[in-house]
Amino acid sequence: MTPIKECLINKSTKINPIWLMRQAGRYLPEFREIRKLNPDFIRLCLNQTLAEEITLQPIKRFGFDAAIIFSDILMIPYGIGQSVQFKKNFGPSLGDLELDKLQNITKDDFTDNLSSVYKLLSNLKNSKALENKDLIGFVGAPWTLLVYMVNKVSPKNGLPDVFFKDEILISEILNLLDRFIKIHIENQIKAGATIIQIFDSWAGLIKSDFDKFLYNPTLSLVNYVKNLGVPVICFPRGISDYVKFTKIVNPSMINIDYNVDPESLIKSLDIPIQGGLDPKILLSNKENLKKQINKYLNIFKDHPYVFNLGHGILPETEVDMVYELVETVRNFK
Repeated sequence: MTPIKECLINKSTKINPIWLMRQAGRYLPEFREIRKLNPDFIRLCLNQTLAEEITLQPIKRFGFDAAIIFSDILMIPYGIGQSVQFKKNFGPSLGDLELDKLQNITKDDFTDNLSSVYKLLSNLKNSKALENKDLIGFVGAPWTLLVYMVNKVSPKNGLPDVFFKDEILISEILNLLDRFIKIHIENQIKAGATIIQIFDSWAGLIKSDFDKFLYNPTLSLVNYVKNLGVPVICFPRGISDYVKFTKIVNPSMINIDYNVDPESLIKSLDIPIQGGLDPKILLSNKENLKKQINKYLNIFKDHPYVFNLGHGILPETEVDMVYELVETVRNFK
């Protein structure tokens, strides 16, 4: 059994598995070389040869306990026919929302549009580099994908009041997303994903209607993944009550963000926990990094825990600091 499955299924505390969100990406010089020659991000995600190489880059460098496929949560809106572009120094930009067009997309159309993602997983599952390691597939949660699809750009400055104006549109999109996220999950598992992570990157923007936007949509996905016999990790970044979320949604593991007090959380949760470390700590110095890593490892020493960050690794992170992180986690006793 892989180290992460030991933690997830057997709730073992004998080891501290480690992987990092966005570990295949911009902080690695070998990734930046590929990116220079491939400015279209969506096309790069759909280039299964390059996506495989990028997925394995951090495994070859650091020996993490899991690979997470090089892809993006916005492949789902792309797969159902909404235009998606990534603009330099701006981020994602989505096209107009033509609901009638999106509702006419079939399961076969969607699967065909994202076939490269599934071929990537099929290729990776037989890779010698991933022997005794997990292969993580992922999806965006319905709320976060709804935000991008309606807002059409990153909501880093918040959501306009008009966002919630068309309740029928929002309900229709949530229904559409529930269907196609499940198709994407099933296709990834069939292709070789051993774990699914659900990223709700903008969950912290939900101020009301938590059942409608957070709990019910995520619970639907979690139950679906479990019924397919695969563990599921939830990352509802920025929410104020991880305990309530966990009790309602009941994922196999909860990924916490860096604003959570791990000591208070551990008293209330009995499921495996992942993450927590502020990615900015990797921009400090090695002494501080070790101190902060050991803080988390000591807090969770008697609790099933997978070491990870409280958000994705930052692009300006130095490779030497990641080596230091991995060595500190591996040497912890």
